[in-house]
Amino acid sequence: MSGESLESLLKRSGNIVDLLRNSQVGAYVYPVVPIEFSNWRSEQVGWQKTAVLYDQSHHMSEVMVSGPDALRLLSHLTINSFANFTPNKAKQMVPCSYDGYVIGDGILFYLDENELLFVGRTPAVNWIQFHAQTLGYKVETTRDERSPSHPRGKAVIRGHYRYQIQGPNAERLLERLNGGPLPQVKFFHMDAINIKGRRVRCLRHGMAGAPGLEIWGPYSEGDEIREAILEAGRDFGLVQVGARAYSSNTLESGWIPSPLPAVFTGERMKKYREWLPASGYEGTASIGGSFQSPNIEDYYLTPYALGYGPFIRFDHDFIGREALERMAQGPHRKKVTFAWNADDVLKIFASLFVPGGENYKYFDFPNCNYASSSFDRVLKGGRTVGFSMFGGYSYNERTALSLGVVDPDIEIGDVLTLVWGEESGGTRKTTVEPHRQLEIRVRVSPTPYSRAAREGYHAGWRTRQA
Repeated sequence: MSGESLESLLKRSGNIVDLLRNSQVGAYVYPVVPIEFSNWRSEQVGWQKTAVLYDQSHHMSEVMVSGPDALRLLSHLTINSFANFTPNKAKQMVPCSYDGYVIGDGILFYLDENELLFVGRTPAVNWIQFHAQTLGYKVETTRDERSPSHPRGKAVIRGHYRYQIQGPNAERLLERLNGGPLPQVKFFHMDAINIKGRRVRCLRHGMAGAPGLEIWGPYSEGDEIREAILEAGRDFGLVQVGARAYSSNTLESGWIPSPLPAVFTGERMKKYREWLPASGYEGTASIGGSFQSPNIEDYYLTPYALGYGPFIRFDHDFIGREALERMAQGPHRKKVTFAWNADDVLKIFASLFVPGGENYKYFDFPNCNYASSSFDRVLKGGRTVGFSMFGGYSYNERTALSLGVVDPDIEIGDVLTLVWGEESGGTRKTTVEPHRQLEIRVRVSPTPYSRAAREGYHAGWRTRQA
């Protein structure tokens, strides 16, 4: 990569925490997909009551890794075991730094012999591409970046369309599309179905409690396939989910989507920082929230804290193994859902209607995140016992919710204090207006929060934190 490196940026910028907490990157945009097809409340109801169509074609990056060493390279980069991992299977891949902290995660598709596709956020894609280029493995990579946040009227073309059909009516809808019973695909296995005479690859997946399918194919066929899905979906209450509601499904299903990539420290990570551009995700991403530490490593998270402990297998050599072996016996922070006290949340909105008065940090619906990675302090008796990391509102549950991590002694049902807003009136991020902080009571709740998701997901998929 050309231009200034991330390593150079860190050296000239002083404290990396200050740089990221005052980033000018602006609001995160889910690109191309309309903000709302109907309204975000009805779209949220759709994934619990009928069926929904998610258009995932634009907000994730992809990297294809092919060649005789493809499997060996990817096994070296993740905590997951590759024992019994064969074509037509997929897994949630979690790469870590040498010190055992999460860089990102995403879905790894084993498409065919010597051909694997990773789909996820940019930090993990960068990590894969770097090692493919520098470790001497016999592999080739083909990268497809997420669509631009602001295409400014220009055509947007991706390698694949990628849709998910989820919800209680999803299976019957998919059978209608397929013209008969679906193949008996196990969870996180792949097969193919027929749509309008086309063979469409599919992954058995679930984001809304009732399992459904993720389907994909050449981008040029995306409009045709979407129209077929919408036509078949009329009899099943199918709802298209727009960009505004899309990410809020994780509040009910329990996935923390945007941890800070743990790449900013460590001598063994230096070559990687020299390869990364200063203008890339890692150098421009923003940190938001009430937690404040001058040490960037205080923002790093282990796989255990994020609920990925069950994925860790020490049956192979991988980056971060030694560090995770030292951590294995714990204690570990754990992933939970915070249910926000309604009366306290109403104080935020009441402050908007006091002319000349001080306001609290705005809480946007249905997602209240205003930074790439959020870290709001969660307190017990004045002591920080965890972070709230991804928040918003569930119309299905009629509750403000956030996902986060807490110390191991915190129990389900405990009522803690979440500090909402930033110190000293707010940082210089463009997404932050002048405000004062507010203490919000939150009840520690299971993950996933939605009963449908807790009871409907395949064992081992997000439910392990319940």
